[in-house]
Amino acid sequence: MGTVIMHNVVSLDGFIADENDDVGPLHDWYFNGDTPITEGGEQQYDHSGVGSRFKVSHASAEYVRTMWDGIGAIVMGRHLFDLVNGWEGHPPAGDHVVVVSHRPRPAGWHPEASYHFRHDVTAAIDKAKELAGKRDIAVSAGNVGGQIFGAGLVDEVAMDVVPVVFGSGKRYFGGIDRQHLLEDPHVVVHGDRVLHLRFKIRR
Repeated sequence: MGTVIMHNVVSLDGFIADENDDVGPLHDWYFNGDTPITEGGEQQYDHSGVGSRFKVSHASAEYVRTMWDGIGAIVMGRHLFDLVNGWEGHPPAGDHVVVVSHRPRPAGWHPEASYHFRHDVTAAIDKAKELAGKRDIAVSAGNVGGQIFGAGLVDEVAMDVVPVVFGSGKRYFGGIDRQHLLEDPHVVVHGDRVLHLRFKIRR
């Protein structure tokens, strides 16, 4: 069984976007280097759904490639799905996506894409594990990610920390309202304008 990893780009003060879902400079590091994340640099979507090619620092490319190669499924909330239109059926990593939503898949939306809609976070993680097999499950941070984290379904937290302070906005951990202890970071990678960190959850 793969690892459930809650992941997102985040500001120093813990925000993944402002109140209007604008990521500001949080994704600038995706485009400030000379090394493609994917072979040939053919990745067409960033996490805000903007068509572009990722070119990052060498250190970031090695880290992100390894992480993305290990992902079998992504779990996301309906808000992010709607915001990026599900990356037009082509997720940035993995072969499958599970969307936590009380609304069904949009009629006629990319019927060929392996996107699955579940009403609650436990069912979403169960489906993602089934689809991913031995590969990892990436959970998008935010309100739904925070619910999955709060339910004890996350094994690791991965943060791409960008040196910017937002002051307010959409929180990485959503509405988490109690303390959770994590282990010391077992991955620390210095990229250009980003620090990649991974923490195991303390059980």
